Amino acid sequence: MNRGPELRKRLGEGNLLGGHVFFNDPAITEAMARYGYDYIWIDAEHGPFDKQNLLLHVIAANAGGAAAFVRVTSTAIESIKWVLEMGIDGIILPMVMDEVEAKRALELCLYPPKGTRGFGPRRAIAYNSQETGQYLAQSEESFVRIIQIEHINAVRHIDAILALDALDAIIIGPNDLSASIGRLGDSLHPEVLGLSRTIIEAAKRAEKPVGVSIGPDEKTIRTYQQLGVDFMSTGDDISFLHQGSQRVFSLVGR
Repeated sequence: MNRGPELRKRLGEGNLLGGHVFFNDPAITEAMARYGYDYIWIDAEHGPFDKQNLLLHVIAANAGGAAAFVRVTSTAIESIKWVLEMGIDGIILPMVMDEVEAKRALELCLYPPKGTRGFGPRRAIAYNSQETGQYLAQSEESFVRIIQIEHINAVRHIDAILALDALDAIIIGPNDLSASIGRLGDSLHPEVLGLSRTIIEAAKRAEKPVGVSIGPDEKTIRTYQQLGVDFMSTGDDISFLHQGSQRVFSLVGR
């Protein structure tokens, strides 16, 4: 199923909500999809996923009715190529520093002549049940390409990054953004929020959707809503377990 055009449309409309998954069990991804998330952010950067397990999470997200977005470990070819062959609906490229790195990473996502992606689709071509010409004609639009802005260097290059044609959206990573200016652990500090505001304003000028990746903290959610992000990835399996257990403990007086 080609979810790319609909996802692009909804990103532009500011009508997309994602949730993060870090645990290995694909049933968690399917459950969160069934709970109503539009996409599941499968975190290959920080989660303990191997290739087989990651594929199961992609399938589980789609089975639950959500798009499967994968944050890869880096912008290197060995981190990107095999993930694309899984037929994902979105790729999140982390810790991009400038437009040169962004352009190179985006080119790894596209077949020649626009890019440098090698040909070897597996699930992406529906296990060869899709005709090759048809697959190639829609491969570029079939998934969204998102650059994560999570370093002060990327903020300094934000306009050039946003000017790249192959880019569909950007997403702010407040934790690492705060770390890049010596304020790790204080992602709501006025200086961090000022950088986020700069990113959001640049995205609005460029007419590219801008989102944020955060936990299920009400103050943080409200803050970024007020800053004007178009979409959010908020909430994750670990946080939900922690919040639920803490609520039970409080109810029983522990």
